[in-house]
Amino acid sequence: MTEAYPDHWEADVLLTDGGTAHLRPIRSADADLLREFYTRLSPESIYYRFFSARPRLSEREIAHFTTVDHVDRVALIATIGGRMVAVVRYERLKDRPGTAEVAFLVEDEHQGRGLGPVLLEHIAAAARERGLTRFVASVLPDNRRMTRVFREVGYRAEQTFEDGVIELVLDLEPTETSVEVMIAREHRAESRSIQRLLTPRSVAVIGASRSEHSVGRTVLRNLLAGDFTGPVYPVHPTATAVGGVRAYRSVLEIPDDVDLAIVAVRAPVVQDVVEQCAGKGVHGLVVVSSGFGETGPDGRERQEELVRLARAYGMRVVGPNCLGIANNDPAVRLNATLAPTMPGRGPVGFFSQSGALGIAILQRTAERGLGLSTFVSAGNRADVSGNDLMQYWEEDPDTKAVLLYLESLGNPRKFARLARRLSRRKPIVAVKSGRSTQGVPLGHAAAALSLPDHAVSALFAQAGVIRVEDLSELFDVAQLLAYQPLPAGDRLAIIDNSDSLGLLAQDAAAAFGLRARPPADLGPAAGAAEYEAALAEALADPGVDAVVALFTPPTIGGYDLSVPAKILRLAAGADKPIVATYLGSEGMPADLRVPGPDGSPAAGSVPSYAAPEDAVRALAYVVRYAQWRRRPPGRLPEIVGADRRRARALVERWLSGGGPVTVARAQAAELLACYGIALGDAGGGVPTQITVREDASFGAVVSFGLADETAALLDDRAYRLAPLTDVEAADMVRAIRAAPLLLGHRGAEPVDVAALETLLLRASRLADDLPEVARLDLSPVLAGASGTVVRDVTLTLCRPPGPRQELAPRRLR
Repeated sequence: MTEAYPDHWEADVLLTDGGTAHLRPIRSADADLLREFYTRLSPESIYYRFFSARPRLSEREIAHFTTVDHVDRVALIATIGGRMVAVVRYERLKDRPGTAEVAFLVEDEHQGRGLGPVLLEHIAAAARERGLTRFVASVLPDNRRMTRVFREVGYRAEQTFEDGVIELVLDLEPTETSVEVMIAREHRAESRSIQRLLTPRSVAVIGASRSEHSVGRTVLRNLLAGDFTGPVYPVHPTATAVGGVRAYRSVLEIPDDVDLAIVAVRAPVVQDVVEQCAGKGVHGLVVVSSGFGETGPDGRERQEELVRLARAYGMRVVGPNCLGIANNDPAVRLNATLAPTMPGRGPVGFFSQSGALGIAILQRTAERGLGLSTFVSAGNRADVSGNDLMQYWEEDPDTKAVLLYLESLGNPRKFARLARRLSRRKPIVAVKSGRSTQGVPLGHAAAALSLPDHAVSALFAQAGVIRVEDLSELFDVAQLLAYQPLPAGDRLAIIDNSDSLGLLAQDAAAAFGLRARPPADLGPAAGAAEYEAALAEALADPGVDAVVALFTPPTIGGYDLSVPAKILRLAAGADKPIVATYLGSEGMPADLRVPGPDGSPAAGSVPSYAAPEDAVRALAYVVRYAQWRRRPPGRLPEIVGADRRRARALVERWLSGGGPVTVARAQAAELLACYGIALGDAGGGVPTQITVREDASFGAVVSFGLADETAALLDDRAYRLAPLTDVEAADMVRAIRAAPLLLGHRGAEPVDVAALETLLLRASRLADDLPEVARLDLSPVLAGASGTVVRDVTLTLCRPPGPRQELAPRRLR
């Protein structure tokens, strides 16, 4: 049996050094590619693959290797720049049901780049799709590299040794270890790909015009003014020099290596430029040109071809229609942007999807005195995304906090996974536009989100992301996180020289859920000595977690100019954050800075806010984040008595005729019983509702709330991604506004909250195990003092378009 060409097996993948390759099933027309590939192999590689010397392949062997049926005989090849650089294949064994023999071969020049593991991931997924459960691999004992690939993939493996050959048997069922290995490899590859973009040794500006205000000339001017540490090469078809720098007619004429190309030519000729960059061996492209997806269908087609071509030649793309990228590391000093103002060096990494807004963002960042480690404007986000940058910033020692301006989410479930991991080490502050519409800007390669915006906020919070309302709040929070320690709790001390300011801060603290002791009003004549004493007392008080210092000039007479020096001295040695409203300044005023090597603020600098409410609001965001970070992440409890095999068999049987299928109540009860959830008719209590659904963007999502009209009208529901940890299940019950009705409001008997949490855990595990569960409603669930009773259920099943992203082999969007 021969299946049609499985084009869904094609994929662009990242390699361990940050380069890219294209994977696809082999075709009969690939005979010449295979011949050329074989001629570049060393005798050692050939011997390890075939267990004998074989200088060339016969025509019969060529035909055999390129003729497959995509079922029992499958082969995937990796290509870079149109050249075949690796191949993996399996052949089903007739005498061993569910088993196939597997082998792979990587060109010597590309060995050590991670092609073997990624090929194995993809062919294992193809084998599972074709009903195979095991791979068998025969390996010579001294072929340690291949043996290591098979052993380190994370599948359950058995090994035997006979007749001088090692036989490895791999169970293809994904395991916790195999998923962790795949995620770790993805992390390293994506981090390295961004590092290559942000740390180039040389830059070419293609489209560097002699016109002073052109896009290309602007980027060139900023690169030179920023004192980039490597050579900069303008590329212009006729000019011999641009901006006083020797120019070249083509990137191919540049005599030295080029790591990064800034593309600022008209959209229709970008493809030619990409091909030239590929011929030059450029590592990455920053396309500032417009005229792509943002212009409509023709532009989107150009955009897709840009990315396809770049990846085929091993390059990643920032943009198109972007502002550019920057790296303030003194060893790099890269300002490859269109922005006239670049902030100084600092501990904040900034990702912006908007190119047009990027200039204003950088301007405001500089005005605030907030220093950046790196900046990336992704524009249409056709390739490089915020997820890639988070992988990089997790390992970057120069980045202490991450700022995101998001207009769309290309892979929301992956975003949540990465953010949850990164947030444990470094805070993420995000502005997500489109609150009212959840729409996606024209040109972005992403789908609109189907969940309500408050659900998206809840999922951000689950991952530890500090979601703020606007750019002003983004900077307010960032300047606190960048230079001050995290608070240990929510107790504030307020010190002021104006009782009006102090009362405003106290009111704001109450509004934002913080506990403030009565303000210490020092009076309008207070000077440095009074502020020093009050600050020292507050910082020494174990009942204070953060300090708000308010200082305004008196209405009559001057003020003590040494006040900020005293504030700064005490802040420098404090393990509690101090924020200020200092003379109405906004940002990092010079008087409150600890100067870094280049004059930019360093750790211990005290942020100032225009109004007390702004200072307290920023503290409130950070307090909630610090509480999330201190809280144990929880564990995924074992679901006692769960029968996953039976649940899987039931779902497969009900979907055997296609889908979607609405399952009858009795059948749904049978599936619930596999996870220890029983339907009942008796019992009383507070009516609640648990819903699990397979969301196209976020995957399995669980929601919880009361089952009444008021809750529905107010959309009072808590949302979390499945599977839930025990901590997250407990949070869900308490997250809804009506939670007091469950916890003993006005002397009422509390419900059995532990039983509700257990039910949430079981329902979430069912959703996580079975992506075919399109929607499951348990409603009403009567929560009483002695337990819960699920009174009714509705269940809809549907085949998902593919495996869950975390179980699918690694691929670029």
